[in-house]
Amino acid sequence: MRTILILLFVSVNFTIAQVPKNSELFLALQKHDSIFFERCFNQCDFAYMEKMIHKDLVFYHDRGGIQDKEKFLENTRKNLCSDNNKKPIRKVRKEALEVFPLYNDGVLYGVVQSGIHDFYIREPNKEDRQTGTARFTHVYLLENKEWILKEVLSFDHQ
Repeated sequence: MRTILILLFVSVNFTIAQVPKNSELFLALQKHDSIFFERCFNQCDFAYMEKMIHKDLVFYHDRGGIQDKEKFLENTRKNLCSDNNKKPIRKVRKEALEVFPLYNDGVLYGVVQSGIHDFYIREPNKEDRQTGTARFTHVYLLENKEWILKEVLSFDHQ
């Protein structure tokens, strides 16, 4: 019961703190999400991925367990980037994307971003075929004017 109350409190606070979808911060993170996942997940740009993921990444997956940066990169190579003839693709549902700023003494240092994304398989000469849906929550830290992925919750895979 206590856990339910804590989760309810957190979700109510997030609802209040979400930035408007037309705000500069929301639009910047929406653009970042698009570029980040296109390059990392869809194109398997590992040099970019290494740069944009925090050295102390913690990735929580409801089916794959807890992963650090090294394990995350290894699993990405093996599960997402090993077969260009059946390439997993990620697309965010733009209407479900939310951004919550994180401040320290009035200075923006990060964001919590949450939403829903859909997964597809891309095969040569075929339409992308949807294979699943999941919810996500990301914590990005603002380091040297770049959004660096620090923590990931990937859950409710269907």
